[in-house]
Amino acid sequence: MEHPLAKSDIDFARPHYRPLVAGFVVVCMLSVLACAQIQKDEAPAPVASQRPPPPWAYPIQPPVKPPPDDGVPRRVPGSTAALTLTEIRDLPNGQGRPENSSLAGLSAGYIAQQVADYKNGLRKSSEPTMGPPALMVANAKSATEDDVKISAEYFASLKYKPWIRVVETETVPKTHVAGFMLVPLEGAGMEPIGQRIIEVAEDVARTTLRDPRSGFIAYVPVGSTKRGEALVTTGGRGKTTMCATCHGQDLKGLGDIPPLAGRSPSYTVRQLYDFQSGARAGLLSAQMKESVAKLTIDDMVSIAAYTASRTP
Repeated sequence: MEHPLAKSDIDFARPHYRPLVAGFVVVCMLSVLACAQIQKDEAPAPVASQRPPPPWAYPIQPPVKPPPDDGVPRRVPGSTAALTLTEIRDLPNGQGRPENSSLAGLSAGYIAQQVADYKNGLRKSSEPTMGPPALMVANAKSATEDDVKISAEYFASLKYKPWIRVVETETVPKTHVAGFMLVPLEGAGMEPIGQRIIEVAEDVARTTLRDPRSGFIAYVPVGSTKRGEALVTTGGRGKTTMCATCHGQDLKGLGDIPPLAGRSPSYTVRQLYDFQSGARAGLLSAQMKESVAKLTIDDMVSIAAYTASRTP
């Protein structure tokens, strides 16, 4: 039986129907273009390691000659010790700074394994010109087994204390690299934060003197801690693995798996990026590489902002 619409009295070839047909064609074309634009807009961002390492997370110290020691003893608040610039060395409290790792409270086994990975070429930096990782490789190669054991046990015995204040903001001070870390440029004003983490000393002068009571402030994008919470606690609908699976429910570590809570977000972003790029290829790196494989820079920023905001 023939369909009733097969025979129609409507002749679209007639002149008075032509505007209707043309209008219908235009609507269809616009719909196709709109769908194409939506698909373009919704195209996923590239994973982090498809882009160069973010310079705010991998600060490169420019070649500068340090000022000569004027021989004037300097003190930090609450201390009776007075040291000249030449006598001031690294922090012994293991709290760390943005350009390196906080060692306090890590397990001795984890610390020893990282030294071994540096020594055996299994842990490097995605930015080869960054100074502190290169220095770690040199130190690891020269350290004896006793050196590593004593140092690892010392830092493992220390309790990591709250050291970083996380602040969501739309603007941050303009910075430059000095002493291997970001430092606000005096009188340079503010700039949009974008999708960055800008981690600076609460008091640059006290940090320069290695004051163990003067910590850091981490400026993060507005809304990043909430986005990070979703990724960390749920895996973000298959984007990654729930961090608590390995790092403990409170993100304070589990055995030789390191803690994440309250640690430097700049450092955390570097490790996520290095695992994804393959620069970190030591023990347990295969599990981490799988967990970070789909992460974008924005994801890493959000994860690091959230973990840094947690109480250590």
